[in-house]
Amino acid sequence: MRKLFVLLTAVTLILMLAACGGNGGTSDTGSTGGDAARGEQLFKQTIIGSASAPGCITCHSLEPGVVLVGPPQNNVGAEAGMRVPGQSAEDYLRESVVNPDAYVVDGYAPGLMYQFYGRDLTEQQIDDLVAYMLTLRN
Repeated sequence: MRKLFVLLTAVTLILMLAACGGNGGTSDTGSTGGDAARGEQLFKQTIIGSASAPGCITCHSLEPGVVLVGPPQNNVGAEAGMRVPGQSAEDYLRESVVNPDAYVVDGYAPGLMYQFYGRDLTEQQIDDLVAYMLTLRN
């Protein structure tokens, strides 16, 4: 009976740890649970998501001062934490992907960015994009 209890306890602990997602928590240090390398690949695709939406690179340059449609992203990892008071860089970037008009950078009009990445991308893809964008610093 005791062996069964120990076994059930161990299985319960393993299931609880798996449900927590390991190191998938969030913080300002970039621990989004995302993979920056996958995020970079996704960012640089011209078409992404289940609805074949425009990829990030079609509207956002990675070159300083080069404007395509939206603001350049070359330093977004450093700037993101300063955009909205009280909001972390990670939270700002995630919000910018899933709800692009929540904060619009000065000089740009609302409604320009595709509005449905939150629906068309998986949570993992969003995590990967955020992880990559957090690495973009001059």
